[in-house]
Amino acid sequence: MEIKDGNESAKEISFRCVQCGFSVTTLYIQYSPGNIRLMKCGNCKAIADEYIECELMILVIDLILHKIRAYRHLFYNRFSCETLHNEGLLWKLSLGFLILDAYQMLVVCTTQDEKSLSASFASFLGLSGKVLTGVFFGNLIFLGIILFGTRRFLNAKIGDSRCKHILLSILVSSYFKIFLIAMMVWEFPSSVVFIINMFVLSSNALALLVITDAVMIRCIWVCFAAHAMKFLVTQGLGAYRKLVLW
Repeated sequence: MEIKDGNESAKEISFRCVQCGFSVTTLYIQYSPGNIRLMKCGNCKAIADEYIECELMILVIDLILHKIRAYRHLFYNRFSCETLHNEGLLWKLSLGFLILDAYQMLVVCTTQDEKSLSASFASFLGLSGKVLTGVFFGNLIFLGIILFGTRRFLNAKIGDSRCKHILLSILVSSYFKIFLIAMMVWEFPSSVVFIINMFVLSSNALALLVITDAVMIRCIWVCFAAHAMKFLVTQGLGAYRKLVLW
């Protein structure tokens, strides 16, 4: 009978119990294909990670419900060492994040005249410049505050691999932004964008909590400061552009 260790392909990564966050060496033992036994946590004595045997949709639902055990499974037990060092994945996630951010700014920070299809080519270039500038500087400030706040207030060391882990967690935990795609098909009031941003903020805070093991209230304040400064920078650039054109 062949016995396989559940972490044989990712020995560098510390697995976590999704219930209490305690480090575990093995999530399961595989005796044969399709025949596995889930391991128990040495701290809380519960099954270390029951999501191993769950369907993906159950994990998605628990992520939407902001269950911390789903985030622990995703960031510690689902992501492998290869995932954290996969530059292509980070670039794809970053590109998708920026595209959705650009559409969000287009919805919130532009007037009806700027959105009009009858606008001139010069107006289109001006609008594109406004959106791209806002997205670039807004997210630069946003990421800077996240990293600074993580190091200063959450007492987490910031190294190269740590930065990638934090960046990946922020990008993945911003999955609520995908609901902006629905606004491309159906007409919604712009206030829906702010509701989506509130869900993104809370999801980002929970992701930081899982990654840093810090206090929840500090994670919320770090994410709130980052999102607030991003909003102010975006609005400020839009107001400055209108003032210059006037």
